[in-house]
Amino acid sequence: MFDVKKIYEARERIKGVVVDTPLSYAPHLSKESGCEVYLKKENLQVTGAFKIRGAYNKIATLSDAQRECGVIAASAGNHAQGVALSASIFEIKAVIVMPEATPLTKVNGVRNYGAEVILHGANYDEAYAHALEYAKKNSLTFVHPFEDEEVIAGQGTVALDILDKCQDLDAVVIPAGGGGLISGMACAIKSVNPNIEVIAVSAKGAPALKNSYDLKSPIDSLSVRTIADGIAVRDTSAITLAYMLESVDRYISVDDEEIASAILFLLEKQKLVVEGAGAVGVAALLHDRLSHLKGKKVAIVLSGGNMDVTLLSVIIEKGLLKSGRKMKLTVTLVDKPGSLMRFTQILQELNANIVHIAYDRTSISLDYGDANVMVHVETKGEEHQQQIYRVLREENYIRD
Repeated sequence: MFDVKKIYEARERIKGVVVDTPLSYAPHLSKESGCEVYLKKENLQVTGAFKIRGAYNKIATLSDAQRECGVIAASAGNHAQGVALSASIFEIKAVIVMPEATPLTKVNGVRNYGAEVILHGANYDEAYAHALEYAKKNSLTFVHPFEDEEVIAGQGTVALDILDKCQDLDAVVIPAGGGGLISGMACAIKSVNPNIEVIAVSAKGAPALKNSYDLKSPIDSLSVRTIADGIAVRDTSAITLAYMLESVDRYISVDDEEIASAILFLLEKQKLVVEGAGAVGVAALLHDRLSHLKGKKVAIVLSGGNMDVTLLSVIIEKGLLKSGRKMKLTVTLVDKPGSLMRFTQILQELNANIVHIAYDRTSISLDYGDANVMVHVETKGEEHQQQIYRVLREENYIRD
């Protein structure tokens, strides 16, 4: 069992640096799920994620000599920013090794906190190996994102924040990737109220930790692929797995479609920007992975909000299409004056708002004298879309 005393000590260390983020009732999510749901909004944390808790606590426990030499971490996301900001507060050197393909916005975000960035490797694992080697050569202390007791203790303070506000919970739902957050939180929760169910949620595209939990033995994955990049961990930590097996009651996973719908739900209904890793708990609730919790009081951790805006735009676009609020049409017209005008007039009469239009007369699949018109239109749901299809068939723009 993880030493819960370390978590209480960590809470004292991080005071004044880490924000006690809101634990807020979620009316729309509660109505949708049939549970009484409260959201722990770590997406509103300093640097936009919970990782600052563990990173700061780790650096705070280093000796003066270790801090004088500096710290190093490998990360392409939230841990990188947590280490960089923590190091800047202590006014010590920080080196962050990031994969070469890391988006420039993330690289600049780390540099803005004063850290030195080294771009190395095609993926996290290669960056991680290089960081370990660099640490030895340059006498830097490596700050692991989850396989470290002081880091785990810092992450566990999220649970203390929740329990300070609400101890009569039936369950707490927590994202799981490397296992640092849920290890610390589960220990704290069980020490205060052993009857609270602790539920881990991960992405199906990163199955290592769940498979290991199910088989009670560390198993690594060959690869990971998920939009929840914050929990896209390939290899399982035997340390965090052991803590989880002691304190976690249930472990489930959700796929990328479910995660994307949760991101969109939180954006629209809760007015929150939450990254994929932070949205997995809500995804599980929305898609009946937690049906046994109906009628119960549940807290869900939104672990981070550092959402890539390009991915967010794709999620919004696909969400509009799936929900019947947008549709894409391609019709073939005779390429002569007035043809396009009549087509757009029909859409206008049907109250379908054109937001994008493209015209192609050179496709080799077309007869000479024809043109393809591709339009994106805003619609009012499936019934409205069926009406549009019906009229366009009657006008011979669409043929079955």
